[in-house]
Amino acid sequence: MKALILVGGFGTRLRPLTLTLPKPLVEFANKPMILHQIEALSKAGVKDIVLAVNYRPEVMVNFMKKYEEEFGVTITFSVENEPLGTAGPLALAKDILAKDDDPFFVLNSDVICDFPFDYLAKFHKAHGAEGTIMVTKVEEPSKYGVVVCKPNSSIIDRFVEKPQIFVGNRINAGIYIFNPSMLDRIELRPTSIEKEIFPAMAAEDQLHCLDLEGFWMDVGQPKDYLTGMSLYLTSLAKKSPEKLAKAPYIVGNVLIDPSAKIGEGCKIGPNVVIGPNVVIGDGVRIVRSSILEDVKIRDHSWIRESIIAWHSTIGKWARLEGVSVLGDDVHVMDEVYINGGSILPHKSISSNITEPKIVM
Repeated sequence: MKALILVGGFGTRLRPLTLTLPKPLVEFANKPMILHQIEALSKAGVKDIVLAVNYRPEVMVNFMKKYEEEFGVTITFSVENEPLGTAGPLALAKDILAKDDDPFFVLNSDVICDFPFDYLAKFHKAHGAEGTIMVTKVEEPSKYGVVVCKPNSSIIDRFVEKPQIFVGNRINAGIYIFNPSMLDRIELRPTSIEKEIFPAMAAEDQLHCLDLEGFWMDVGQPKDYLTGMSLYLTSLAKKSPEKLAKAPYIVGNVLIDPSAKIGEGCKIGPNVVIGPNVVIGDGVRIVRSSILEDVKIRDHSWIRESIIAWHSTIGKWARLEGVSVLGDDVHVMDEVYINGGSILPHKSISSNITEPKIVM
């Protein structure tokens, strides 16, 4: 089988992390985001993967070479000279996606879930229509575009954008499977699959939906990244508890790279990820945060709901909270307080940041 991953553009919502790396290469739970998708596709028997990119493709190409052999897949880059939306990249990659009659997967690179590709493929082949969308239930559907099915059916009737009157609570989860025939609907131009292609398919009863069981999150911005990380760790605790850290200083679900060094008297968790070569001093407290590679955290610091990027240092008795995000090589001095700060790479912070702001 084949798959196309919509890698997309500049990752502006996840800055300052994406000022250093393209968003799909930013680590999520100690693994580049896109590897979560590639690994799951490989397990489902997918052999050909197309990455639709329009931002820094040369970085992605160099990075992916080593993973083709590891996962037994062929990775092809479909490079857009101009942004083609969410449907145009399918037309650009038509030669690969339509080279046989087998259906192909399409997914957004921001999505984190359990990726039930086998289940999706079986359901799709059973109903025989042109496409299937995975949907997930949300508590506040008025914030989203809602997928409405025909009564007692999986056939999609219509899409309602941010409904003020309740029409359903299922939203597009960003994971699809299509027959190659649907590519005839797409022209090679900037096109929205959600606003232009899906409604046309639904009008002909050619689009079904399938409920996604378990957790789901679009992790394209810091707040959602941290929520998705917590959901991922909860799922990991159920399926592979041996992968989580076990120590007296651990509270709840915590993932720690074996190369990290933890000082005495620390308390870490719940919902924390600590990356390779991280060094944590004595008496440090970390809650609901992601600490990326080569970070150093000095004694008695407090970190809550924050993302600390590569090669950064946190001084003694410093305090970070409020979805603070530190870019690459940021240095926070001793006893500094940061609340909701977004710090661009290569900065030194010596004074308090008491409310959300961007430090350029």
